[in-house]
Amino acid sequence: MEGVIQFNNLVLEQSVSSLNSPVSPTNSALVLIAEDETEIADILIAYLQRSGLRTQHAADGQQALAMHQTHKPDLLLLDVQMPHMDGWNVLNEIRSHSDTPVIMLTALDQDIDKLMGLRLGADDYVVKPFNPAEVVARVQAVLRRVQSSTPTTTKMLRVGKFQIDLDNHEASIYCNEQQLTLDLTLTEFKLLACLMRSPKRAFSREELLVNCLPEGDSQERTVDSHISKLRKKLEALDIHGVPASVWGVGYRFGGET
Repeated sequence: MEGVIQFNNLVLEQSVSSLNSPVSPTNSALVLIAEDETEIADILIAYLQRSGLRTQHAADGQQALAMHQTHKPDLLLLDVQMPHMDGWNVLNEIRSHSDTPVIMLTALDQDIDKLMGLRLGADDYVVKPFNPAEVVARVQAVLRRVQSSTPTTTKMLRVGKFQIDLDNHEASIYCNEQQLTLDLTLTEFKLLACLMRSPKRAFSREELLVNCLPEGDSQERTVDSHISKLRKKLEALDIHGVPASVWGVGYRFGGET
């Protein structure tokens, strides 16, 4: 069933049936939507989540910058005309320190605006009113292009609700549209990162000992102690079964994988 939504003199085409019961696996790419029109943002959120992408929403330019810094999204959908700080200034600020892919959203269909966005470092440009399915396709295309050109060294790990920033040595969980930082010791952080790199693989205690524990921790049973402490911290956040025990082998990530 095809439908049309009318708001603020803009018409956004949508497939109504495809918006029913949206689902969003939390081990997928994170898209930050910087859009002050709530109706547009809600539709984009629904379509992106139905396509297996996670979303965050910023209602103005300053909030978009703050959320970009905090959540480190894989891609930014950036509206040009926003309160407090417009999309051009947001893009310029982000490009001063980050290469996060950016797709501009605007109601202005003029070549000069497209050229400005591309000159400032935008990866793509979408004019309103638009078909949200096309926006999703463009998002997926940019993500594929970025992933294919990214070096093999991974700086960000995402599995289920978990995210690890290897550069900043930060572990967090994604819950209720928020990223909650985990208070982990260095060894707990290394163990969690090791398991998240291959979440379905079972690691022996010896492997974890060699890869994760600092010098001086030479007993394999020391791994059990650190795993137990990590589990208790996660269980306090109502996360159970991470890490998971593998009888006769050791441990794997577990959880929702």
